[in-house]
Amino acid sequence: MKPTFIWDLDGTLLDSYEAILAGIQETYDRFKLPFHREKIKSYILKHSVKDLLVRDAKKYGLDSDELNRVRATSLKEKNTQISLMKGAHEVLDWTKEQGIQNFVYTHKSDHAFQVLADLKIDSYFTEILTSDSGFARKPHPEALLFLIKKYGLNKAETYYIGDRMLDVETAIRSGIPSLNLHIDGVDNNRKIADLREIKTLFES
Repeated sequence: MKPTFIWDLDGTLLDSYEAILAGIQETYDRFKLPFHREKIKSYILKHSVKDLLVRDAKKYGLDSDELNRVRATSLKEKNTQISLMKGAHEVLDWTKEQGIQNFVYTHKSDHAFQVLADLKIDSYFTEILTSDSGFARKPHPEALLFLIKKYGLNKAETYYIGDRMLDVETAIRSGIPSLNLHIDGVDNNRKIADLREIKTLFES
């Protein structure tokens, strides 16, 4: 039986963290907030950009929705800085050749559709769910379970591919296996060093 892949975007298919950090820095500069690059990068990798903005809005007496609006506008202007992760196109081409179905579930907003279109990979995905799709945020399994039920996917052969512990936890709560670019030592998760390893795993 062929596998099915559900992909995270930032740090998984998209090399986008530099653009994300640039958008946050521009936002923080506008609101005269301190920007500690490595600490902020570490925080968003562990949690999310939304959690960061909520935390700092509360800390500095600001409106987190306004912070997020400014950041989202800044990030849209930086979409051209986003590129594909190494091996992403090669793996997606391989899935197409093999008849493997691909989906996306990301905390990225609906501007993800434009990014994927600009990178010319939007056609590889049967359905794309974003933070604007109305599902509970990761690690809640709601979005993945929606896709599994809607498309009659076999849980044992459906993999959530990500780059953070949050992605592993989401897969586990959904009852499906995980492939992850950074996390190791967790049951039902396999660490891969490069997206092209996916071909090797499933060709054998």
